[in-house]
Amino acid sequence: MSNILQNEDKLGAVLVQVQDDLRQLKASLEKVSADERGKPLDIQALDNAICRTESSIRDYLTSVNQQQLVLPCIEDLQKKTTSNLFLCFYNMSFIFTFLNFVFYRSLLQHRLAVNMHHPNSRVIKHQKCGISLPDVHKKSTNAVTVDCHNLPVPASVNITKYPFTIIKGQIDQTATDFWHFKQSFSLCWTGVVNALGALEKLLRDFAVPLAKVSGERLVEFSHGWDNGWRKASLESGLLFVLENWEEVLGVVIRPGQRYKGEGGMEAAAIRIQSCWRRYSARTAYLCHCRRKWAAGTIAISWLMHTQMRRVRKALQARRLSQLENNRSRAQHLAANWKHIQSSKRTIIHIPSLGYSQSQRLHLGEFDVLQNIQISRVCDIRDENVEVIYVCPQHLGDNILDYYTSFLKCDGATDGAGTRTTRASSCRRRFIILTPEAVDCFPTHNMCLSTLLKYSPRTLKRIRYLIQGKQAYIVGGVAHVDDLAVADELGVPILGPEPAIAQLYSTKSGGKKIFAGAEVDVPPGQGDIYSLNQLHETLAELMTQNIDVQRWIFKIDSEHGGRGTAYCDVCHLSCFNWALQEYHRYGPELWNSEWIQESVLLRYLDEIPEWLAHYAQPAKTSCYPNWACFLKTFLRQGGVVEAYPPSDSITCLTVDLLLEPAGEVTMLSCGDQLHGSCHLEAVGSTVPQTSVHPETLHSICTRVGQACLQRFIVGYVSVDLATFLDRNTMEQKVWAVDLDITYSDQLAMTQMLLMVTGGTLNCHTGCLEVPMPVTEKGCEHQIAAKKKQGTVFALYDNSNRSIGMITVSEDLQGALVTFARNLSVIHQEISSSKMQGETNFKELISDMEDVLHMTVQNKKQIEKKPAA
Repeated sequence: MSNILQNEDKLGAVLVQVQDDLRQLKASLEKVSADERGKPLDIQALDNAICRTESSIRDYLTSVNQQQLVLPCIEDLQKKTTSNLFLCFYNMSFIFTFLNFVFYRSLLQHRLAVNMHHPNSRVIKHQKCGISLPDVHKKSTNAVTVDCHNLPVPASVNITKYPFTIIKGQIDQTATDFWHFKQSFSLCWTGVVNALGALEKLLRDFAVPLAKVSGERLVEFSHGWDNGWRKASLESGLLFVLENWEEVLGVVIRPGQRYKGEGGMEAAAIRIQSCWRRYSARTAYLCHCRRKWAAGTIAISWLMHTQMRRVRKALQARRLSQLENNRSRAQHLAANWKHIQSSKRTIIHIPSLGYSQSQRLHLGEFDVLQNIQISRVCDIRDENVEVIYVCPQHLGDNILDYYTSFLKCDGATDGAGTRTTRASSCRRRFIILTPEAVDCFPTHNMCLSTLLKYSPRTLKRIRYLIQGKQAYIVGGVAHVDDLAVADELGVPILGPEPAIAQLYSTKSGGKKIFAGAEVDVPPGQGDIYSLNQLHETLAELMTQNIDVQRWIFKIDSEHGGRGTAYCDVCHLSCFNWALQEYHRYGPELWNSEWIQESVLLRYLDEIPEWLAHYAQPAKTSCYPNWACFLKTFLRQGGVVEAYPPSDSITCLTVDLLLEPAGEVTMLSCGDQLHGSCHLEAVGSTVPQTSVHPETLHSICTRVGQACLQRFIVGYVSVDLATFLDRNTMEQKVWAVDLDITYSDQLAMTQMLLMVTGGTLNCHTGCLEVPMPVTEKGCEHQIAAKKKQGTVFALYDNSNRSIGMITVSEDLQGALVTFARNLSVIHQEISSSKMQGETNFKELISDMEDVLHMTVQNKKQIEKKPAA
C-alpha cells in the first residue's frame, strides 16, 4: 500500500493494485477460523460484499467520470492494523476512503487539463499526455480571432501513442491498434464508447472513406463532451480527434456529401421537405403580410374616404345653405333697392381678387394689387353712405392721414392698431379695417374674402358697425368665400353668384354674352381646347376674313392682357397667293365654300409652322415664348379673334351698374392709354371721346340687359375697340372683353368725382363740375377755384405703387399735365444709368400720339364752320 501512496497520480495502476490486494485479502480470510466452537467461518457473505464493492467502485468511477465533483477536505489518515475480522473490515473502509481521495485528485487534474482557460492547463496536459500547447496569452494582440465552434482545433505536432483507423465509418474490432487502445483506456471506456459511436455515425453519414483517429484526443474529448461539446457541431468537435482532420473536413464540407452517406436518401427527402415547407410557410407568410398590409391600407383609405366624404358633404351642405341664404337676401335687396338707394346705408367694400390659386401664386405684390381700389372710400361723397373698407394690408399713419385729409371728415382705422383721427367736426363716415389673418398668411397670396373669412375679430367688428343699419357688400372678382363672409355678416352681396360670375368672366363667356346682346364683335371663335381645333378654326377664320392682318389668342381665365398673344399673317408664305385668289374671284364670290377650299387647305398646311415661328405673347414676363403660352391656352381653353384691320385703333372701357331692380346705369367711360404692351391698358382719359355717346349708350344697354337675363347684377366693365373700316370708311365698334367686377377705372373715377365735386354725364360725354367755392387748408394739388390740377392715390406704405389723376378743362390740357408729371417723376426716381428702363417713356409716347390726334381733330372741327 506504500507504493500506492508514493505514486498516487497513476490512477490506473492504483486501481489494479487495489484489485490485487482485495484478492489476496479474500484468499487469506478463507483460512481463518473465527468461531470458538472450532467451526469454519462462512465467508460467502464476505465474498458477496467484496463483489458488490468492486461493482460499486466501477459504477462510481463511471459516474464520477461523467460528473464534475468537488474535492472534500482531506485529513491525515492513521494506519491501523488488527488481527480480527473487525480490523479487516476497518482496513477495507480505509482503502475505499483513500481510493476516493486519489480519484478525486486525479479527476481535478483532468478537469484542469480540459479547461483551456486555466493557467495550469498547459502544464497538466504536458505531464499527463505529452502535449505541448502554445501560450496564447503571450502572442500579439493583432492575432486573428477564430471561432472554435466553426473550425476544428489544429492537430498536435506530437505523434499519438494510440492511433487506430476507421474505414468507411466502421471500426475493425479485431484490429491490433484498436485492441491496444481499448485495453489502455478500459476503465473510462463508457465515455469513450459514446464519443466513438458519434464519430462512426458522422463518418458514415458523410461517407468518409478513411479516418485516422488519435486515441488520446478521443479520450480527452469524451471526458468533456457532456460539459458542452455535445452542443457544438460535429465538425468542430469530433473532427478534432482525427489526425487527418483536414482531409476529412474537406470531404464533410463538400456540397451534397451528406446525401451520399448512410441515410442520405432520407436526409435528402427531409431536406427537400423542410425547404419546401419553409418556402411554403415563407410564401404564405409574405402573402399574409401583403394581405394584412393591403387590408390595413384599404381600411385606412376607406376611413379617410368616409371622413372626407362626410366633411365634403358637410361643406356642400354648408355652402348650399350659404347660397340659399344669399339668394334670399339678394331677392330682398332687389325688392327694396330703390328704398335702400334713397336712404342711409352702409357699403362694405371688399376689393378681393378671387382668381384661381395658380394665378394668385404667380402674381407679385398681391396685397398691393388688391389695394389699388382704395379710392372706393370716395363713395362717402353721397351723404347717405357710410363706407367700411376692408384693406388687404396694414397702412401706415401717413397714408391714413392722407386719405382722412382728402375726404375731409372723421376717419377711423383698425389695422396695426386702432386709431382715430379728427380732421373736422363731421361725424365718422368711413372706417378702414385690416383682417388679422393677414399676419397669419403673409406669403399665401390669399384673396381678401378668404382672409376675412378666417378673421373672427374683424367680422365681429363689422357686425357691430352695421348693427341696425341697411348694408350690403360690394366685392371684387367673385369667389366662393364671398358667400361665407356674407352669410357670417348676414348682409347681401351686390353681385352675381360666384359660379355665374366665373362662367361668364372668361373670354369665351364674354363672347356668348355679346352674341346674346347682338353687338358687333371681332371675327373669332371661343372654347378652343385642342391643337387641331385651334388650327382648323384659325384656318377657317383666316380664309373668311382675308383682310385681317393680325390674329389675337386669349386665354379664358387670364386678365389684364396677361394671357394674350398675337401673330401677323404677313409672315405666312401663302398669304400673297391667297390675296390674289381673293381679288381674282371678288368679294361676292369669295364666300362660296368651293372657292375657299384651296386656300383653306393651304392655310392648314402652313399654320402650324407659322405659329411656332412667328406667334408671340404680348407680355413675355408672364409667358416667355409661344410654347409656354400654348400649353396654358390648351389646358384652360381660349379664344381666337381678329385684331381690328386698321392703323388707327382706339380702345375704351365702360363701367356699368346692373341694378338688382333691372336697370342699367353707365357710371364711367374712358379711352384707354397703353404702355409697353399695346394690348394692356395702364390708364384712361375720362370721359371718352372716341365713340358717339348715343352709340355707346345703345351698346352698353344691350350688353347690360343680356347680363341681367343671365342673373348677372352689380358692377360690370365692358371693353370696346373702335376704328374706321377701310372699305366703307365708317366707324366700327367691336365689343372685345367683359369683366364682371368693380374696375380700377371706376375706382379712380370715384376719386375724380370726389376731388372735383362734379358728376360724369355719360349720355353727353361730359364731366360736369359745379362752380367752385374757395376753401382754405387744401393739401392737394387741385386748384380750389378752377378745380384743375393733380391728385395722387397711395396704395402701400413704400409708395412704390401710386395712382395719379390730372384734371383740366380739356383733354389736351389733361394729357399735357399728365405727361409732364410722368417726366418729373421719372427723373426723380431714376438715375442716369436707368433711363429708359421703366414704362414711363412708352406711356408718354402713347400720350403724345393721342395729343397729335387731338390736335388734328380740333383743326378739322375749326375748318368745318369756315367751309
